[in-house]
Amino acid sequence: MSEQVTLYKLMVLYMLKKVNFPLTYSQMTEFFLEKYTNYFTFQQVLAELGEAKLIRSEVIRSISYYEITREGEEALYFFQKKVSEAILDDINAYLKQNKYKLRNETGIIADYYPGNNQDYIVHCIVKEGRTTLLEINLSVPDQNQAAFLCNHWEDQCQEIYSYIMNKMMENPRKRNDSQGDTTA
Repeated sequence: MSEQVTLYKLMVLYMLKKVNFPLTYSQMTEFFLEKYTNYFTFQQVLAELGEAKLIRSEVIRSISYYEITREGEEALYFFQKKVSEAILDDINAYLKQNKYKLRNETGIIADYYPGNNQDYIVHCIVKEGRTTLLEINLSVPDQNQAAFLCNHWEDQCQEIYSYIMNKMMENPRKRNDSQGDTTA
């Protein structure tokens, strides 16, 4: 069993190294539970990788996001040869087949937390890989509104991003001329 757990750890490290964005727990379990292991063993693998600081995780709105650390990359470099080509091909095929779905699921993030004035701060992010394209913090009066905005961020973020980019790229002189021209 220990040899299998080591193999699964290397597979997780390889999977996280191959993408340039964090993967969620559910994205990884979709792959591992379908072909390789069971829930409890996979939980053990992630816990041991985290304890060894080979991966790091962040929880946002009850979704766990995982990334490989520098130490994880070093371990993978030394031990990747222990993973068969067939398994590496299987991981690569899964990542290639699900590339856009995986990226979209992890590139649009929204969360909220209590603010300082009996309000809630809604924190919305759009990422491309590890690069943040847009990050917005909005103050809203109650938790229901905060949850509502988080739940709709994914549906609205592209339109909001486009609107902001278009407004920011407008010629300010042209905008001022049209607003300030009151003569007839």
